[in-house]
Amino acid sequence: MNSMPPATNGKFRYRFAPSPTGFFHVGGARTALYNWALALKQDATFVLRIEDTDEARNKPEWTAGIIDALAWIGIGTGDPHFEGPYFQSQNSEEHVAAAHRLYEAGHAYYCDLTSEQIQERAKVNGKPGYDGFSRDRGLGPGPGHVLRFRVPEGVTVVDDLVRGRVEFDNGTIEDFVLLRGNGTPMFLLANVVDDILMSITHVVRAEEHLPNTPKQQLIWSALGYAPPVWAHVPVLVNEQRKKLSKRRDKVALEQYRDEGVIAPAMINYLMTLGWAPAGDAEIVPWEKIVNEFRLEDVNHSPAFFDEKKLASFNGDYLRMLTTEQFVTACSPWVTNDSVPWSRGDFDARIFSAIAPLVQTRVGYLSEVPSMVDFLFLDQPLIDADALAKAMKPEWASQLLRDVVGVFAACDWQHDVLKTELEKIGESHGVKLGKAQAPVRVAVTGRSVGPPLFESLELLGRDKTLARLKAILD
Repeated sequence: MNSMPPATNGKFRYRFAPSPTGFFHVGGARTALYNWALALKQDATFVLRIEDTDEARNKPEWTAGIIDALAWIGIGTGDPHFEGPYFQSQNSEEHVAAAHRLYEAGHAYYCDLTSEQIQERAKVNGKPGYDGFSRDRGLGPGPGHVLRFRVPEGVTVVDDLVRGRVEFDNGTIEDFVLLRGNGTPMFLLANVVDDILMSITHVVRAEEHLPNTPKQQLIWSALGYAPPVWAHVPVLVNEQRKKLSKRRDKVALEQYRDEGVIAPAMINYLMTLGWAPAGDAEIVPWEKIVNEFRLEDVNHSPAFFDEKKLASFNGDYLRMLTTEQFVTACSPWVTNDSVPWSRGDFDARIFSAIAPLVQTRVGYLSEVPSMVDFLFLDQPLIDADALAKAMKPEWASQLLRDVVGVFAACDWQHDVLKTELEKIGESHGVKLGKAQAPVRVAVTGRSVGPPLFESLELLGRDKTLARLKAILD
């Protein structure tokens, strides 16, 4: 476990402080990338702090997942700008000590009201929340006594690089809890103390944390420190413009990775949610993003996480790969145990030959197996609906019989196969686009896929004819 870091030595220090309570949220990944881009641009430090004090919800595998996910998008050990991971739990004594200093300085007081008593008083007062009942009762620490921060009168001004000047009337902020009744620190306090001890200069996080900011700024001031530079970036929303939810939406970065989004595409897409590089192009290299990114240019409005647009981004990035790079990227998807063909039936040479044709047609790498499975199976996986539709025209069966006869004797080259099918189609009064539909379904099992005639050339004459005859039978 790493010890706490030294002072800043004049350099900016950004931090990313996730809680290991589940899969890594794409919104968290976007926030991490914003911090990382700034650290690289300013030759600053990116600190990873795992806020692991919620013992009931934290799991070691979630921590490992965060670290792995960050490494996948290029953030991690080995870079001189990266520091960590640190763990909030290792600093609990400092959290409690800071709370006691606030109490001794008169910035905090003990309260023995239960939540039920607070609710009863709220009913009587006609105002929700805690009413400051114990402020002047002079209570000391004791079983069940919480330590509350004494919110001063006035206004707290938060200067935010994204949202500008935001004012909070302190009268709307109740005296919040610093230490629970069992003596353990609350998140607000622990978060501030860690930032102070780690010499954090900039806090860039999602706007959902903005309501906590005046409370944290008050703690910073009461402990005798100037607050960091704040920047609250817009949250990500779904197509209904509702905040992305783990319960409702597909939000796990790991899931997109496992479905075949490649890291450069995800990085580029996430960085454009709430911000845009100069010019009209959205597909831009990471170096350009780092050079141009500024918090002051981040949009205030919630950003729509569009899965279709992500697939488009990913498709663009896949097409920028060389054939060799694409084949390598596909390897985990075409050689795993979930593919429908046997390991011994996979032919790397044939896959390399069809890869350039597939590369132009997929958005996710997970789509590749269904594009090529017909090449490695004894019999294709027939889509019954597609077959019924393809064979519905009255000419379809006779066309396939004609194809069997011609394909049995012609040269087995894709351009020849195309020319021959085009002639057969004309003899039945249909154009090539319609003529190839029953052939495609009979041979590949599907109505869409890589170019038909190149596919037939790779599959070979014998298998092609056998599949055409099987459909006719």
